[in-house]
Amino acid sequence: MNYETLLYELNENVATVTLNRPDVLNGLTTQMRAEILNVVKRAEGEARVLVFTGAGRAFCAGQDLGDASKVANIDLEGTLRDEYEPMLWAIFDCCIPTISAVNGMAAGAGANLALAADVVIASETASFLQAFSRIGLIPDAGGTYWLPRQIGMARAMGTALFAEPVSASKAAEWGLIWEAVPDANFQAVVRARAQHLANGPTEGYRLTKKAMRASIDHTLEKQLETEAHLQGEAGRTSDFKEGVMAFLEKRKPQFEGR
Repeated sequence: MNYETLLYELNENVATVTLNRPDVLNGLTTQMRAEILNVVKRAEGEARVLVFTGAGRAFCAGQDLGDASKVANIDLEGTLRDEYEPMLWAIFDCCIPTISAVNGMAAGAGANLALAADVVIASETASFLQAFSRIGLIPDAGGTYWLPRQIGMARAMGTALFAEPVSASKAAEWGLIWEAVPDANFQAVVRARAQHLANGPTEGYRLTKKAMRASIDHTLEKQLETEAHLQGEAGRTSDFKEGVMAFLEKRKPQFEGR
């Protein structure tokens, strides 16, 4: 498939998706959301890790509000249900690890798109902005789900109500993202992180994601039961056998992702 709003590259089992509307700070449109949904499914079948980043000076400025005539009549509820929810679920449930490489501003739905990934790595000059209250809206695209769970209710409420940008360094300090990286090293760090995951035990990663996310709604008893079940699955993978053999033979494992 040819994409109009994205760039797609596959290299050494790493799928890199670049949001490619730099003239409007990679603002989200119906077309882009449909293409992101498609590309996630494509990457699941072709790669062992999926990286999102943005073209130009922003990661994503959120919903494209450039056409005032359309915005005035937009069905926000319908758009979220029909376009945002399938896209976000695809990223959240992706069977391979996902990384958001936030190269610049991530605002509104663009910030929450970034947070849907398993790991968020940001350049030090990047920032995260819950801009919704500036136009009389509430955080959407998963914002009211990610924020309280990752940074606590007090900080989540402050970021939503005051709509002030949160620097990458502060986001890392708060636990909103995995790490903030100096701009000069950003691309190299993202490549190294992505390659590490691409060479790892893909099925084990999938089961880890499943266990972590299940814990949010589980009691300890239920979570221990879940861990036992999923560990049983992990123990039947080829990568587990390879990992044990590599350990015994004192060599680096050669995982195949199965």
